[in-house]
Amino acid sequence: MPTGFFLLLAAQFASALADNALLIVIIARLVELDLPGWWAPMLKFGFTISYVVLAPFVGPLADAIPKARLMAWMNGVKLLGIFGLALGLHPFAAFAIVGFGASAYAPAKYGLVTELVGPQRLVQANGWLEVSVVCAALFGTVLGGLLVSPWLLGLSGFGAAQQALQALDWLTPSRLSLSILLLMLVYGLAAALNLGVPDSGARYPACGLHPRRLCADFWQSNRRLWADADGGLSLAVTTLFWGVGATLQFAVLRWAADVLHLPLSQAAYLQAAVAVGVIAGAAIAGRWVPLHAAKRMLVFGVLLGLFIPAIASADSLLVAIPLLALVGAVGGLMVVPLNALLQHRGYKLLSAGRSIAVQGFNENASVLVMLAVYASLLALDVSIVGLMWGFGLCIASLMGLLIWRARRQTEIKPCAV
Repeated sequence: MPTGFFLLLAAQFASALADNALLIVIIARLVELDLPGWWAPMLKFGFTISYVVLAPFVGPLADAIPKARLMAWMNGVKLLGIFGLALGLHPFAAFAIVGFGASAYAPAKYGLVTELVGPQRLVQANGWLEVSVVCAALFGTVLGGLLVSPWLLGLSGFGAAQQALQALDWLTPSRLSLSILLLMLVYGLAAALNLGVPDSGARYPACGLHPRRLCADFWQSNRRLWADADGGLSLAVTTLFWGVGATLQFAVLRWAADVLHLPLSQAAYLQAAVAVGVIAGAAIAGRWVPLHAAKRMLVFGVLLGLFIPAIASADSLLVAIPLLALVGAVGGLMVVPLNALLQHRGYKLLSAGRSIAVQGFNENASVLVMLAVYASLLALDVSIVGLMWGFGLCIASLMGLLIWRARRQTEIKPCAV
């Protein structure tokens, strides 16, 4: 792998680490403000809406500007969001600003990976990238739990830390002020690392900036990728997977609180079990699954759906933790090869930036829909156990349909990658 690829991994790790820690801190801020529980999944809704609304524009933007530089700028936007939180901005609005920065960061990141490594090493690169993303989620969750722990919150009112916070009189009074300031430092580090990532040298034809033209071009690209046999199948899988992942993140936190009676600072660590599983699954897929065998991994999607009701029925950590790790492992085994297949077909049919923008639009639209349904069911006081059972069985059924579709396509036409 080229050196620039590993610099990219380090930069995106720091940015994703801060994103995941920030989510836990903002949930704690909601609790501090005594807001209703349904606001928690709505945070992710606000974060994700920019991915959907701005999808026609971020792909051409990522193709028009050196991608590493764009990533650094977007970390600056994330800093503005967390700065607003420190000033007393509503947590939903602050996290939405961070999501705005992330929406342009994603196509630049994945597009640059495609440009740097080439198709022969794309599955391996995606394995590295997925491990990095999940490690960031793992350590970000741990960092978030630490930032809302009684130990660190106690430091905010102790000695030198208290004097330093009092000197920053522009901060809105909050027990989480020190945590927010520490996250600002992590985002600053991510921006600095991005500036060190080299330009790939890839250039694309200039595209007009008229919104109507960009939207028309985006929808044409979207239809073209869905119409492709391998592109449409892999896009359906990743769209479903990321919607599941976002919803499961909140469902596990709620389940841990309702069933296992864990506080937020400890429930956040349960997500580490999922992350460890994803790391293992992604590493195995990146090492042993070639691009032409990507569709064989669809069966793991069925297993992912069936493990969710099993988790919901668990009543102890000894049972829940291995099941959460298995969910992560089968998810990593499935999504890494299919994501590589999607990137490969998208790069062939469209361009690196436009392909990732189309992928991001569909995946994040799935996140919005699933989170909206999840938040609505919570507002209706549906049991978290029953909700997870229904959710998991629906996922298993949908993955079964995609396997049937893949077999039908294989009978008609061989896989073309």
